Amino acid sequence: MSFSVPGRITPLRAGAIAARLALAATVAPCAFAQTTEDPIVITASRLEERLSQTLADVSIVDRASIERSGAVGVADLLARLPGIEFVRNGGPGASTSVYIRGGETRHTAVYVDGVRVDSQSTGGAAWEQIPLDRIERIEVLRGPAAAVYGSDAVGGVVQVFTRRGQGALRASGGVAVGSQGTRMTDAGLSGAAGNVDYALSASWSDSDGFNARDGKNPDDDGWRRGSVQARAGWQFAPEHRVEASFLESHLHAGYDASLTNDDQSSHELRTAAVSWRGQWNEQATTTARLSESQNSYETEPSYYRTETRLRDLLLQYEQHYAPGQRLSVALERREDRLQNRGTTPAAALEDERAQNGVALGWRGDFGAHSVQVHARRDDDSEFGGQSTGSLAWGWRFAPAWRLTASAATSFRAPTLYQRFSQYGNPDLTPETGRNLELGLRRSAGADEFAVVAWRNKVDDLIVFGAAGPCASATGCYESVGHARYEGVTISGRTRLAAVDLRASVDFHDPKNLDSDKQIARRARRLATLGADTDLAGWRLGAEVQAAGERYDDAANTVRLGGYGLVNLTAERALGAGLKLQARVDNAGDKDYALANTYNVPGRSLLVALRWVL
Repeated sequence: MSFSVPGRITPLRAGAIAARLALAATVAPCAFAQTTEDPIVITASRLEERLSQTLADVSIVDRASIERSGAVGVADLLARLPGIEFVRNGGPGASTSVYIRGGETRHTAVYVDGVRVDSQSTGGAAWEQIPLDRIERIEVLRGPAAAVYGSDAVGGVVQVFTRRGQGALRASGGVAVGSQGTRMTDAGLSGAAGNVDYALSASWSDSDGFNARDGKNPDDDGWRRGSVQARAGWQFAPEHRVEASFLESHLHAGYDASLTNDDQSSHELRTAAVSWRGQWNEQATTTARLSESQNSYETEPSYYRTETRLRDLLLQYEQHYAPGQRLSVALERREDRLQNRGTTPAAALEDERAQNGVALGWRGDFGAHSVQVHARRDDDSEFGGQSTGSLAWGWRFAPAWRLTASAATSFRAPTLYQRFSQYGNPDLTPETGRNLELGLRRSAGADEFAVVAWRNKVDDLIVFGAAGPCASATGCYESVGHARYEGVTISGRTRLAAVDLRASVDFHDPKNLDSDKQIARRARRLATLGADTDLAGWRLGAEVQAAGERYDDAANTVRLGGYGLVNLTAERALGAGLKLQARVDNAGDKDYALANTYNVPGRSLLVALRWVL
């Protein structure tokens, strides 16, 4: 299946398409669950604000939606949101990339409980390492946010929040079985005692998998993952709280790189943080956080190992002035360290760097109008200083309607591997972006509708080019690319009779400006359509995911066809905190490809039993 909209998307044409959508549903509150609440989000400005007040393009996925999704990975879940697609080289344990608005996977800043997760080897988070089992909520910001977060947030930000204890002691857990010998189990304890709250959990999952690549070693490439998570807080004074969090995940997966070897990979991810939040009065709040993440990737029998350690110290102050006005100041120090080892001396690498940043933010609400300004200066020990900024405006011209416009700059520092490995170039400069965005949103009870248009131009894009400035004779990294990511997203949700409906359609144009070619593995058309209803004690759902054609290579010579997938869900409460869930992905057993020569699972079933005691 493939689909296209001929010609260029103009504002008038986008409006006509929007008008023809009978659904009116959301850019933000939740992609899967119907809700009339106005939740608090943090990701847009690094400060708490109501979703209805944010001037950014934000989505929230809550725990109930995660459970109903039946997803086995964070990337699978995010791909059901507007403006997001992913590519995976095989099964859930294989290398995974997530593209927000067509941008590179390294252009998304990723945080777990406020801890930055990134790789100084490949660049960007290793999505396959992040366990989904005990995540409470995910917030997704589409669009640059380097003026708030510094390097990395060129295309967007994803924040993952694990569970936090509250109330009486509760035990929860689940077991699931599915296609390809998939088995999953998790359990947790959470609660609060006096001024202390806590949440502890562990999970284990494994699968026999499937053959990832035809023509390679014809074995099934299975995977297994184990993780533990802990989070505790102490409200030691009425307005002061300290909190600590810890996450550890181990993933072992098979992959096909040769004709004869049983290729195996091992991943490890650890995050830890301690933070304090103090409110001095109704107008002034201070937050301090010290965090560290470590991730490693190792292969065998062809040996290679890379380890990244990231440390971050953040001090943030927030001051409220007149009603609707606030100022924030943040000081941040980030330290990155990379260590690589391989079968040859040329593969060995050990290096580190640091970035110091200062950020200012101001928000003012003036009747129907809102203005938000951010500015940040980062100084890197390797390449020097980089300044970024953003300006956003919102106008609530009617009770249910808001018009927003924004402009922002961003940057992504080259990784230590890109600069100092055998393929590296120490003269690489940061990738820089300039983004313009315009949005129109309507929210009236269960009905929501949004149109967002954007253009993000990225200069000094780092690409792998010809041999020359590095030790390798096969090729070197270069800072010579130019790309433009632009598009329109139309999304909405509504309720018709007893059926909750949601839909989104994306018209993207991710283009390499140097070659005038479509950027590899990005579709120009994405769409989702979902419906959920209650029937005879069951919560039933159906979903269609569609993507247009893509190319697997930069020259646009290897075409990957478009596809449409049908997914089905069912859920039933069994009483006493017990519920049964089932999901069928790719119910039509569609044969398609996310990456050339790599297989996809085909039709798959997952049945889960979950409980809360």
